[in-house]
This record gives sequence, structure tokens and C-alpha cells, in this order.
Amino acid sequence: MDDPSFNIADEKHGIVGGYVPERPDWTVPQNWHAYTPDEHAVWKVLFDRQIERVRGRACQAYLDGLNDLPITDAAIPDFDALSEVLTAKTGWQVVAVPGMVPNDVFFDHLANRRFPAGQFIRKRHQLDYLQEPDVFHDIFGHVPMMMNPVMADFMQAYGEGGLRAEKLGVLDRLARLYWYTVEFGLVEQPEGLRIFGAGILSSFTETVFALDDASPNRIGFDLKRVMRTEYRIDEFQESYFVLPSIDSLFDLARTDFGPIYDELSGQADFRPSDVLASDRVFHRGSGAYHAAL
Repeated sequence: MDDPSFNIADEKHGIVGGYVPERPDWTVPQNWHAYTPDEHAVWKVLFDRQIERVRGRACQAYLDGLNDLPITDAAIPDFDALSEVLTAKTGWQVVAVPGMVPNDVFFDHLANRRFPAGQFIRKRHQLDYLQEPDVFHDIFGHVPMMMNPVMADFMQAYGEGGLRAEKLGVLDRLARLYWYTVEFGLVEQPEGLRIFGAGILSSFTETVFALDDASPNRIGFDLKRVMRTEYRIDEFQESYFVLPSIDSLFDLARTDFGPIYDELSGQADFRPSDVLASDRVFHRGSGAYHAAL
């Protein structure tokens, strides 16, 4: 039974808020019935404006997943209802957490096909930016892609690989792969470049910036190149990497990263804005947006 004492209205959550979990896996009840009418209304505002943004910009795998899941503008989705559909399709489930969780907890959830989703929702004054992922970012941005079997396998493999990378002290290398694919990835489709990264798909402004703006680079995906590339945390990305297809994640899920870590050891990192002679460049950005900051 949901715990009515858990306050979903706290301003800060998870690690950011100094939360001390009662459970070692950091899960909490979603406590769906405790969401207020205003919180459901915030979800509706976010959903209605973003669904218009992603049409014509999101990849087909994302749109198919969104269509097949109980995710609408009517209310914040119920994680149990989402899990029922996800489990039947790809063996995944959604578990509620209070925001950001420690790396080892996050990786363990993924390795066991559990997607940890923040169960709080941002305030009205935070519609365009939040310090850590909330229910809108996690559910609207991530969960539809989890209906795709290739993405589902990749995410499990990433969780297993993350546990290994943390022990080896090379997590920064692997984290870049997640950042430039799961969070901020683009993919080729016959009709052009499309978005599959949740960080873009859940952002009202970056959904347009990533595909339409002249400022960022759009570069063909190369694993070692990506693992050597730093990224922006607090601003739009200076470069986006483009997968040839979602199915290419199949090979990444089966990659032995041990030799790659050894090869990259001691090699210098690339800046987020760098364009290399060896890059397959879809668009060389002007850099105007970041130059004006």
C-alpha cells in the first residue's frame, strides 16, 4: 500500500535534497492517489505542449512506444499500469524513486530491467528547467523507448556495464555513451534526422534546438569518439551524435568494453564543440548559441 506520509511536494528530492532512503534500492511508493489536481494540471501543460513538439521530430520507435503505453494528458501516469504493458512487451517495469539515486543503485535497477523514475513533478515555475529528472522527464522522455526491444536490451546491458565500469574506475567514459545516446541521441530515418534521446524529447526548447538550430554540430556516431567527448550539463549540447538506426544499439549492447577502456586510457578528451577531420558531419554548427553565453 502507498505510504501517505511520503511528501511528493518537497522542493528538493533524491541526492540533491539529501534524501536518506528507507530501502537500500531507493524505491518509494509512487502514491499516485496523493498527486494533487494542480500536479496533474502541470503534467497536462507539459504533455500538451511537448506532444506538438515531438511530432515530426521524434523517431518512429519513440512514437510507437508512446502510442502503445497508457501515457496521455489526462493525468500523471500510474507506474503499475505502465509496468503491466512494459513487462508484457520487453520485460521491463517502472519503479518509483525520489529523484536522482546513487550510481550503483541506478545501474543495478537497469541490470534487472527496472527503470527508476522520479515520482515527483516539477512546479509551474520550473516548466522549462529542473535540476534533476522528475516524472515528466522520466516517463514522457524515457519510457516510450523502453517498449523497443533493442533499446530494452541496450539499457539492461548498460546497467551491467555501469557496475563493471564503476569498479574499474572508468565510469566517466561509459557515462558519455549514455549521455550522447539515451539522453541526447539522434538517429537517421529515411525522412531525415530524428530524436530518440529523452533529454531532448522532454525539453520544450531543446527539441527544436537539437534538430533545427544552426548552432550545434550533428555528427555521425562513433563509439570511441563519443567516449572521448565531454558534454554540457547545464546548457544545450554543442554536438549531437547520430546513430544510423536504433537497431545499431544491438551491437553496442553486446560490446566488450574492457579492451576499449584500455585503448582509451591516457588519450586526451575532445571538447563538446570539436569537429574532427575523421567525423562524418551531417551539419557543422555555427556555435553561435554558446558563443553568446
